Amino acid sequence: MTATTRFAPSPTGYLHLGHAFAAISAFEAGSRFLVRIEDIDAARCRPEFETAILEDLAWLGLNWEEPVLRQSARMDAYAAALQSLDARGLLYPCFCTRHEIAEEIARSAEAPQGPEGPHYPGTCRQLSEAERSERLASGRPYAVRLNVAKAAALAGPLSFDEHGTGPNGEMGRFQVDPLAFGDVVLARKDMPSAYHLAVVVDDAFQRVDLVTRGNDLFFAAHIQRLLQALLDLPAPAYAHHRLVLDENGRKFSKRDQAATLRAMRESGVTAQEIRRRLGL
Repeated sequence: MTATTRFAPSPTGYLHLGHAFAAISAFEAGSRFLVRIEDIDAARCRPEFETAILEDLAWLGLNWEEPVLRQSARMDAYAAALQSLDARGLLYPCFCTRHEIAEEIARSAEAPQGPEGPHYPGTCRQLSEAERSERLASGRPYAVRLNVAKAAALAGPLSFDEHGTGPNGEMGRFQVDPLAFGDVVLARKDMPSAYHLAVVVDDAFQRVDLVTRGNDLFFAAHIQRLLQALLDLPAPAYAHHRLVLDENGRKFSKRDQAATLRAMRESGVTAQEIRRRLGL
């Protein structure tokens, strides 16, 4: 397939076997391969992890188009996208803490459920303009949420193409369920973007037309396709793939130091052995 693909790790730890499978899958799925460093979270991202990521990818035999894109250099682009959505009245500040959200959900016997658990109950969506202005003026921290019902009505029916494995192993065209996640967070008071917004802005900027990633992120395509439509961005196809699990049937974690590519490489494991272990 002639496509532009990307591997977009966060430099918050060393790569593991799951990352290796994702990177190789992206590399082999297209003719133009990009590496994007998702380093928005300045508190957790570290330069040494970024260096190790690039070293591990090169050790696996992958090469990519330079320069490497870093999200920390793209804040103006995310702020512009956020402003576009805000100008259409699709955003609102949410002042709820995680504890308050959990308590509100617990009080509701019929809290809507999504792929990542109960939806945000929409508490701050109901605030009056005077209440919002007062809380903003007080300096309280807040998240910026998308009014998904309003956004879905504006965007109309949407779909996306799946070239990999959907939730039940199927390929084809999927109709978007924009309400699947509820009113998602797109930014915070001190950060002009969260994952969903940044990824669609960057994919469009880099002309990525095939997004390859683990099938645990399949449902993220629903909210991302909605954002693409709202921001008038091109819609890539998706190729979700199986997850690589440890001997206990769990996804690999950056906290499991023994499973990192760096540790394996230093112990004498070869890149070819990694490929065989991954079934490649």
